[in-house]
Amino acid sequence: MAKASSKKPKHVAIAGNIGVGKTTLTELLSKHYRWIPQFEDVDHNPYLMDFYDDMPRWSFNLQIYFLHGRLNQILEIQKGTETIIQDRTIYEDANIFAPNLHEMGLMSKRDFDNYYAFFNTIKSMVQPPDLLIYLKASVPTLVSQIQKRGREYEENIRLDYLKRLNDFYNKWIDNYTEGPLLAIDCDKIKFGESEEDLGHIISKVDSTLYGLF
Repeated sequence: MAKASSKKPKHVAIAGNIGVGKTTLTELLSKHYRWIPQFEDVDHNPYLMDFYDDMPRWSFNLQIYFLHGRLNQILEIQKGTETIIQDRTIYEDANIFAPNLHEMGLMSKRDFDNYYAFFNTIKSMVQPPDLLIYLKASVPTLVSQIQKRGREYEENIRLDYLKRLNDFYNKWIDNYTEGPLLAIDCDKIKFGESEEDLGHIISKVDSTLYGLF
């Protein structure tokens, strides 16, 4: 057995499409490792309902709101001493959601260029996570899980929107070089329902973070 690393991880982040299970895995891993969970505040977002009703009008506002919130989270992580596990990352806003909105004609080129330049400035100021866990799932799996949780503002999400997000996620992950990456196939690994599947993920996290086999 390899000797565990003496370096304490400070920031573990979970990335993935809408409905893939980020919050569930954040809760499960925070409990197992006694890490501090940091969740995306979807219930108090003042733009989400308006965005799903009128995407072109509210897309830029929503993305700036998310970016600001994510920056605050990362600054808190960097100032702290405990290990934080974060539900969603700052990279997803800029590499998935904003370019997808732009390509769909739901965010103007002017707004997108402004947003992406702002993101690059922020990116130069913060450290990447010690481990990025990417949850990957097909659109049918995403739809099934979105329906199960029954959030009102997600009822009208279009299938083509989820598919396009998946395409952007795969492109981003294929080119991710910021740090250690662990990809989980959520069509096969049902960590929310199976302790064995969760144990599989925990073993991989141990191996990646601590050099344990």
